[in-house]
Amino acid sequence: MAGILRYGAYIPHFRLPRSDIGNAWAGRGSRGEKAVANYDEDSLTLAVEAARDCLHGWDRSEIDGLFFVSTTSPYREKQGAGLVASVLGLRSDILTADFAHCLRAGTTALELAKAYTETGRAASILVTFADTRTAHPGSPQEPWLGDGAAAFLIGKGRSGAEWDSFVSVSNDMMDIWRTQEDDFVRSWEDRWVKGRGFLDTTRAAVDRVLGESGVSARELDRAVLYAPDARSHRQLASGLDLGEKTQITDPLLDTVGVAGAAHVPLMLAYALEEARPDEAVLVAGYGDGADALLVKTTEHVSRLRGRRGVTGHLESKRRLANYDRYLWYRRLVEVQPPPALLVGSSATVLWRERKSILQLNGSRCKACGEAAFPIQRICNGCMAKDAYEEIALSESRGRLFTYTLDYLASQADPPLIQSVVDLEPGCRLYTSMTDADPADVGLEMEVEMTFRRIRKAEGFYNYFWKCRPVR
Repeated sequence: MAGILRYGAYIPHFRLPRSDIGNAWAGRGSRGEKAVANYDEDSLTLAVEAARDCLHGWDRSEIDGLFFVSTTSPYREKQGAGLVASVLGLRSDILTADFAHCLRAGTTALELAKAYTETGRAASILVTFADTRTAHPGSPQEPWLGDGAAAFLIGKGRSGAEWDSFVSVSNDMMDIWRTQEDDFVRSWEDRWVKGRGFLDTTRAAVDRVLGESGVSARELDRAVLYAPDARSHRQLASGLDLGEKTQITDPLLDTVGVAGAAHVPLMLAYALEEARPDEAVLVAGYGDGADALLVKTTEHVSRLRGRRGVTGHLESKRRLANYDRYLWYRRLVEVQPPPALLVGSSATVLWRERKSILQLNGSRCKACGEAAFPIQRICNGCMAKDAYEEIALSESRGRLFTYTLDYLASQADPPLIQSVVDLEPGCRLYTSMTDADPADVGLEMEVEMTFRRIRKAEGFYNYFWKCRPVR
C-alpha cells in the first residue's frame, strides 16, 4: 500500500496579531495571530519552501510526479506544478498537474497521488499545497485567513502513515467563492453557510468514513478537522463526540489562521510530528463538499521527523510592524512603481538560464576546482573551457561577506538589504536579503537561501533566490 514517505511545511516568518486588525477598524480584535506572506512571497514560493523542507536529504531523481494545490496561484493560465518542479530540479519526464478552485483540493490530491502510485505508474509523487487568500479589509473573514504551505511525498516503501478509507461528499452551494474578477473571498450568510454547508457536510463525510472502516469516534487517537474559525471548530468537534483535549489536533487557528487548501495538510503534518505507531488519525477537509480519510500510522512514523516542519516554523517568527504594512504586502494600497529601467525581462533569457535562475545551480571547474555562480563555461581561475560540472547551491548555507542598506529602493520594503554571500561550496553570490531586521544584520552572519518573487515585468512574474537569516 502506498502512503506518506515524507512531509514538509512552511509558515511565513511574519505574524500579524488579530488585535492590530481590530484596532485598525475600531473593533474588538480576536485572540491570536495569523501568518502573513512577505511582499516577495506568493503561493508558488511558499510551495517551493515546503517541498524543500520535505525533500531535505532525499534523492530527487526518484520522484515521478508533482502536484501543486492552491486556490491562489499567481497565474490563471500557466501551470504552477511545472515551475515548482523546475525550481526543485526534478526530472523533466514526470507527471505535473495543478489542483485549484476548491479548499478541499488538498485532500483530493492526496488521494489521487496515492491511487496513482498504487497502480505502479509512479514510484512516488510529491504533492505541494500553498495558499495566500485575501478577504475584504475590515470583514469578519479578514482576521482568520492566514498563509502557509505543506508538502507530502506519496509512494510505496517505508511509509510512516497509510490510509485505505477515503470518502468524498459533494455539496454544490454558494457558500465561499471568488469569480474571475474578484480579488477577495466572498461568502453568503454566516449561519446558513456554516450550518447547512460546513457542519452538515463534514459530519456526513466523517460518519461515512468511520462507518466504512468500522472505527468509532472514541477509538480515534487524533482528529484533524478543517474549520473556518475557532467557534466552528469547537462546534464540529462537539457534534462528532470528540474530546477537545484528548483527540483534537491543534487547528493552528490562533497561530497561523486558515491557510486555504493547505490548511488540512498543515494540520496533518503537525499531527504526524507527535504521532506514535499504530495510531488512528481522522482527517476531514471541507470546500464545495467534504473529504474524509482515516490515516493509520506505522512503525516508521518516527522516520518522518527530523526536518523543520510545522513546529520549527511556528517557533521562528517576527511580528509584522503594523496593519498598514500588511495592506502594502497584499498590494491593497498603491505604492510608487519601480523606475522604468528596472522592469524589463525576457522569457527567452529566463528559459536559457533557468538552471542558474530557478534552480540556483553554479559550476565547479573540473581542472582546478574553482566554483562560480552563475554557471560559467570559462573558468575564472584557470581559463579552462567547458570543463565544469553543475553544483546545486539552493540548499547551501553561507556567510554574509558584505552588504548595504538601500533606503531609496522603490521595489522593496525599505531598506533593501543588498548582500554579497560566500556560500559553502566556495562561490560568491550577489543577491538581496529578506525576512530580516536591518538592525540585526552584520558581517559573517549565517544565512540560507530562499526562493522569492522579484517583480512582474512584460506581463509575467520573475523569480530568483534571496538570502535570509537562518530560521
